Amino acid sequence: MQTPKFFALIIGTEILNRRRSDAHFEFISKTLIEHKHKLTGSFIIEDDPQLITDTIKFIASIPNSVLFSFGGIGSTPDDHTRECASKALKDGKLYFHPKAKEIIETKLKDRAYPHPINMAKLPKDAKLLDNPINGMPAFYVDDRFFFMPGFPQMSHPMVEHILSHIIDDGKPTYRKTLTANCRENVFIELMREVPDSVEVSSLPKLYDNGWATTISVNSLDETLTAMVFDRFKSLLDSLDIFYEIGDTI
Repeated sequence: MQTPKFFALIIGTEILNRRRSDAHFEFISKTLIEHKHKLTGSFIIEDDPQLITDTIKFIASIPNSVLFSFGGIGSTPDDHTRECASKALKDGKLYFHPKAKEIIETKLKDRAYPHPINMAKLPKDAKLLDNPINGMPAFYVDDRFFFMPGFPQMSHPMVEHILSHIIDDGKPTYRKTLTANCRENVFIELMREVPDSVEVSSLPKLYDNGWATTISVNSLDETLTAMVFDRFKSLLDSLDIFYEIGDTI
C-alpha cells in the first residue's frame, strides 16, 4: 500500500445524544502520530444500518484508506456493524467464523446460546483481533478495515496491536512553525506557491490587541521543509512583521 489514509468511524447514537462521551478521537489521532501517521477523517454516526453501510463504502472508495471502526459488533438488535461491513466490503452475507465460534463457546459455554454466538458471524474472509478484556474477538477485512468494540478499554489495545504488528509505521516528517503578529491573509499568495509535497497550514487567532497567525510547514523532506519555511520568514522580514519560531497560540 502507498501512504495510507486513516479514518475513524465511531458508531453510537448514545454519543450523539450525549448519554456517553466520545473517548476514541483523541486516542486514535494521538496514537497515529506516535506511529508516524495522521488521521485523515473522523465520523461519529448513529446506529443506522444504511448510514453505517454507506459510510464504510465511502471510506473504502478512497485509495489507500484504512478504517478503524468502533462500536456495533455485539449481539444485540442495535448492533449492525458486522452485517454493514459485509454489505459494504463483501457479499452482504455473514458466515460463522470457526475460530470465533470456538472462542465464544469456550468462554461462555451454555451462555453462548442463543444470542452471543451470533458475534461469530462475520463477513467473508474476516480475520480476528484478540480482545484483551473479555476474550470476545473483534475482526478485520482485507488487512485495512478494522472493526472493534465501542468500549475503549477493549478497542484501544487492539489499535495499538494493529499499528505495531499489522500496519507498518509511517515515514518521519519534518515540521517547522512560527507565529506572527498579523492576519493570515498576509500569507495567501505565498501559500499558493508551495509545492504539493509540502503541507502548509495557517491557524489565526484574535486577541484583544490584534491578530496572530501560526504557520506550520511539514513534509517528508527535511531540506524542502526548511527551504519553504525560510520563504515565510523572509516574507515577514520584508514586511517588518514580528514573529516567533514555534507554535505559540
